[in-house]
Amino acid sequence: MRFFVHRDVDIRRSNMYYSTKYQSPIGMITLACDGGGENLVGLWIEGQKYFGDTIPETMTENNNMPIFNDVKKWLDRYFTGKKPDISELKLAPIGGKFRQGVWKILCEIPYGETISYGGIAKKMAVKMNKESMSSQAVGGAVGHNPISIIIPCHRVVGSNGSLTGFSGGIKKKIKLLELEGVDLSRLFVPKKGTAL
Repeated sequence: MRFFVHRDVDIRRSNMYYSTKYQSPIGMITLACDGGGENLVGLWIEGQKYFGDTIPETMTENNNMPIFNDVKKWLDRYFTGKKPDISELKLAPIGGKFRQGVWKILCEIPYGETISYGGIAKKMAVKMNKESMSSQAVGGAVGHNPISIIIPCHRVVGSNGSLTGFSGGIKKKIKLLELEGVDLSRLFVPKKGTAL
């Protein structure tokens, strides 16, 4: 697999990080990469909660990093309704072992499908050899996903069909799911919540 280049957060503390912008149909997107320009470490939609919170250093704008060209082409295909594979990109999201585990599960959710927080919790419990896992802990990891869209946290819904929990906002979540052909008839927008 080309994605999830594992490095500990402490090792990255002295790294340089670069950013660039990408104009998408759901708003301006900021991309971030590591100093070598080979691994994507961040993708945030304008106005997203936790914007850049996993990057331990200040990001310097640089539009000429190799990974940015690959990601922009990937996003161009994605937003025109194609289904580019996550494994085409080198992803290196920064986070602890638990979050990394949740993010890997997100990468396994196929286009046009969704999974509940509880469903991810069950998968994480199996991975960690535990009887059960907290859906709230999973929700925290999903919400802090630093590479939105590509690591598809928008495909996670409440067990009752609630479209809650996307740090980019509920309207953008709906647009992404519509683009991917998800049947929204069984899902609903909650009356109140943190991601509205």
